[in-house]
Amino acid sequence: MPHLPAVRRAPGRSFRWGPLIVACVSVSLSAQAAELDWRKLGDQTAELLADVLRIDTTNPPGSETAAANAFARRLAAEGIAAEVIESAPGRGNLYARLPGRGSGRPVILLSHLDVVPADARTWRMAPFAGTREGSFVYGRGALDCKGIGAVELMTMVAVKRSGEPLDRDLILLATADEETGGKAGAGWLVQHRPDVVANGEYCINEGDHIHVLADGRKVVQVGVGEKTPFWVKLVARGDAGHGSTPPSQTAVTRLIRALNKIRRYRTPIHLVRPVETYFAALAPLEKEPLRTRLAHLAVSLDDPIFLAEFARNPRQNALIRNTITPTVLEGSPKTNVIPAEASAHLDCRLLPGEKPSDFLDQLRDVVGDDSISIETLLSFPASSSDADSGLVAAIRRMAAQELGGAPVVPSVTPGFTDSHYLREHGVASYGFVPFVLSEDEEKTVHGTNERVSIENLRSGVRRLVSVLRALPAEPPR
Repeated sequence: MPHLPAVRRAPGRSFRWGPLIVACVSVSLSAQAAELDWRKLGDQTAELLADVLRIDTTNPPGSETAAANAFARRLAAEGIAAEVIESAPGRGNLYARLPGRGSGRPVILLSHLDVVPADARTWRMAPFAGTREGSFVYGRGALDCKGIGAVELMTMVAVKRSGEPLDRDLILLATADEETGGKAGAGWLVQHRPDVVANGEYCINEGDHIHVLADGRKVVQVGVGEKTPFWVKLVARGDAGHGSTPPSQTAVTRLIRALNKIRRYRTPIHLVRPVETYFAALAPLEKEPLRTRLAHLAVSLDDPIFLAEFARNPRQNALIRNTITPTVLEGSPKTNVIPAEASAHLDCRLLPGEKPSDFLDQLRDVVGDDSISIETLLSFPASSSDADSGLVAAIRRMAAQELGGAPVVPSVTPGFTDSHYLREHGVASYGFVPFVLSEDEEKTVHGTNERVSIENLRSGVRRLVSVLRALPAEPPR
């Protein structure tokens, strides 16, 4: 596909993809909105997704430029100009803008191109083959987050094909580096290319989705807030030596003792207001006595029996306390060598309002060993957006039309996304993936046999277009 020569922008690089010449005349196509072929759009979304799943963007190192270029080529084929912006060599971010009528502030569709590692030995098929089997597309990133990116891209395509512009510009961002904090992706863009998000009113990103209850009813959850990520590294030190003559204390044994103390530690229960509101909104969907329990969760959690049952669900447990998860362990490179240093990474997630510095003091008290250092790897404040905004109202209208009036519930997500970067720049950001996901499908995120149904890809485009059309027009400011 034709594209302009690279345009250098310190400290990154930018590659502009222009539309095909044939597509450039499409401005005068028709004054009437074209009838969209949703099945065709869904099939094309599946094809695009399979293509980008075959591009290994495991982070580290990421190497997202190839995937960004694949997205840019698809947009160029539809007459939509795109720009691939590199924050560093190989770290590509896709940016495209579809002009609207201009009466409203832009809405941003955000996803990321990098993925977490996949162990091919545990998968039914190769994780980077983009396999289409039955009614699913398999591959690392099918749900997190290339599948979402493909749906958002084809949503922009659908609006373009319809011949009926939105009342605002539509911006598409598919970024690098989200899985390790976003500093080479969304974080870099808002700092070095603030024009890509300038004056944005809303952002739709990953974060939550359409859930299915045990009785088959659907609940649309929209992420309005996130917990604070606080990643730390514990480092224990000791004398190096030969494994055949161990001293009484080594770096490894010190680290094990510290981790065992952390394992036994139970962080306090703390019900923050957004979480209490979230469960109160879910309460009417449940039967008694759970309905009353959720409606008055602060009181219910004082009951040890209810608390034990409630916290047995990992997601619910994560919403009422700070969590600590050991993930990476490092020690000796050889079996017969006692290392001078051993370390462990802890993935801590803090409730909104918690200060990382206070939690760090708690960790030090729990470990109780001044010889073990605790280093901060990643930390930024929790963020949230208005649960009664025009975008949430638009999602409610979509749910009424497309999902039989399924309730829409603002939620707090235990994880974190790039949304905080946009919120910090005044863009109200929401976690809404327009997929209906079963519990089994949810578990494949960061797991084995990650997949997304072709029906979700097809319906996802239609639902997202419906949300964009339902957004109230507001004058630019």
